[in-house]
Amino acid sequence: MRKVLCIEDDPVVSQEIASELSRAGFTVECVADGAEGLARGLVGGFDVITLDRMLPGMDGLQVITSLRRAGIRTPVMMISALSNVDERLNGLRAGGDDYLVKPFASEEMAARIEVLLRRHEDINERATQLNLDDLMLDLLIREVCCADQRMALPQMEFKLLEFLMRNAGKIVTRALIFEQVWGYHFDPGTKLIDVHLARLRRKLEQLGCRPAITTIRGTGFVLASQ
Repeated sequence: MRKVLCIEDDPVVSQEIASELSRAGFTVECVADGAEGLARGLVGGFDVITLDRMLPGMDGLQVITSLRRAGIRTPVMMISALSNVDERLNGLRAGGDDYLVKPFASEEMAARIEVLLRRHEDINERATQLNLDDLMLDLLIREVCCADQRMALPQMEFKLLEFLMRNAGKIVTRALIFEQVWGYHFDPGTKLIDVHLARLRRKLEQLGCRPAITTIRGTGFVLASQ
């Protein structure tokens, strides 16, 4: 399920956003303070962020600027009662992907969130590299890089790591890995995934990467920051 971080200090607006996006199939986490919102955004694991312009503790422009400087590329929709052109341009130039003026129709907000996600997914598909913290996967020369060290990977380990990085922070099942990486249905009796994951884990540890592949017993696996 896709996750949204809602950074909004107005409880009525926050509830409106959460209710509409929950109906659209999102999991929504709400915080009411700019500094707390920045801390949650830096942890990652969100598919999109809605960010109020005027916040206690740290305003929206400071939050989005800090996120982008930290390398967080999560799409961000700025939401504000400040509707003049200069304010909208400031929000977009700071790193916002869209700007929605209050008051707004909740259905429009949800639709624009969907557009942001599709656009972000299209960009990810065209990217020549994938990044998670200090881990980088070069899709052109098919190498993994961490802390200025590079390593070539066999084809299936590369495809496995690519799939995990495209789904970073999300739990993926064995069946889904088999279908997306190997291209056929899951055989519950095989140890193929375990063998390749064990090799991949050793190589990431050898490179000293912070992200690690964790086994979620009875569910699947997740590649996430440590």
